[in-house]
Amino acid sequence: MTRYDYPGARAQRDEGRGAPVFALVRAWAAGIVVLVSAEYLQATVVYGHLASDSNLETFGGRLMLIHVPNAVCIALAAWAAGRVHRDPFRDSWFRHLLATFTVPVAAQGLNMSLQWQDLAAEGLLMSNAVLAVGCVTGYAVDRLQED
Repeated sequence: MTRYDYPGARAQRDEGRGAPVFALVRAWAAGIVVLVSAEYLQATVVYGHLASDSNLETFGGRLMLIHVPNAVCIALAAWAAGRVHRDPFRDSWFRHLLATFTVPVAAQGLNMSLQWQDLAAEGLLMSNAVLAVGCVTGYAVDRLQED
């Protein structure tokens, strides 16, 4: 029984040839909006008020003021993209992973390409670890809300 089989249910939409692509683009748009908004809040609140040279000297300070907030931003973006990715395309694990992970991975690639000359080994390793943790967390929360 599908969600359209009960009396009073809205009629099932006809899925055109471009519907899977449109569902992906819509999920990516939601992920971009959430990522940009969350990163803006992070930059204005965390970096503007809490981050100082003395706070960023230690690894723990960088972890708490840079990497953990980045993981939260990435998780929110992955979660938002996953939530907006609609049925019946959510049922394909490949399409759903593509919808969920594309925005954070593309943002990471853009960030790495723009700051390549300034990256240290710690920054490269930690930002990729943060990407993985954020993506998996956002995907897991999305899937937990599915049930």
